[in-house]
Amino acid sequence: MADQDTIDFKLYRYTPNRAAAGLFVALFLLTTIYHVYQVWRGRAWYFMAFVIGGICKSSVQIIGYVCRVIAHSNKESVPIYSIQTILILLAPPLYAASIYMVLGRLIAFLHAEKLSVVSIRWMTKIFVTGDVIAFVMQAAGGGIMATGTIENYELGEHITVGGLAVQLAFFSVFMVTCAIFHRRIRQDPTHEVAVLSARLREQKRRGWETVLVGLYAASILILVRSIFRLIEYVQGNDGYLISHEVFMYVFDSALMFLTMVVMNVCHPSMILVGSQKERDAEMRELESDEQSS
Repeated sequence: MADQDTIDFKLYRYTPNRAAAGLFVALFLLTTIYHVYQVWRGRAWYFMAFVIGGICKSSVQIIGYVCRVIAHSNKESVPIYSIQTILILLAPPLYAASIYMVLGRLIAFLHAEKLSVVSIRWMTKIFVTGDVIAFVMQAAGGGIMATGTIENYELGEHITVGGLAVQLAFFSVFMVTCAIFHRRIRQDPTHEVAVLSARLREQKRRGWETVLVGLYAASILILVRSIFRLIEYVQGNDGYLISHEVFMYVFDSALMFLTMVVMNVCHPSMILVGSQKERDAEMRELESDEQSS
């Protein structure tokens, strides 16, 4: 502690690595561009919101890591530190919001609302509300911590930890909701599931479960990242994790990049193309073909 009104707060306890920051800027740009291409190729205009979310998430990561490149030669710049810290911290809640919406749309497409423990009418509202609360708390906490006084630093730290805890709680409940729905629909598949699965097998295309697998994988990656960040902030500004840059790249940057890649591989547009009305019309056509064959 420097004196009774300040805390021994260092913006960085290492020199930010330019090469690593630049590498992740390039990686996030590439996966984002491919996400845009996938929606265009699959004519999945209904998922433009999903794509915009992906662009926003990648932009947040890119801006944050560009700041880290600049910070290599400006370690004492509070504005640069604040921007990159807050933006990198806030990207995952945007990923989570997209994942919540995908599950609701998938359940609606499969006409399996009765198999979900949470009504799809409320699913997105409930989980996104929790995500927004976590988002705002982490943003506020990150901004307050950058001021450097004892009171503000400790307050900001507590708010950030609280935001991460809220995010973990809602995300854990979401994963349980997803798992229960998956188990139920495999045990008691709807007619739409049977028709769709048969057609996809004929076309040698991946099925609706591929989208669920993608949601599981992305959820686990985000969950691990959130646990890492929670432990990091509980340890404080002089903790072991925050003092070593490698942990941020392994347990945050790499995991978030893999989340984007997972959604590239298991892109919802492989099943959920067009509006709900268009998807219902497609399902009726499949059923008609099945009855006539």
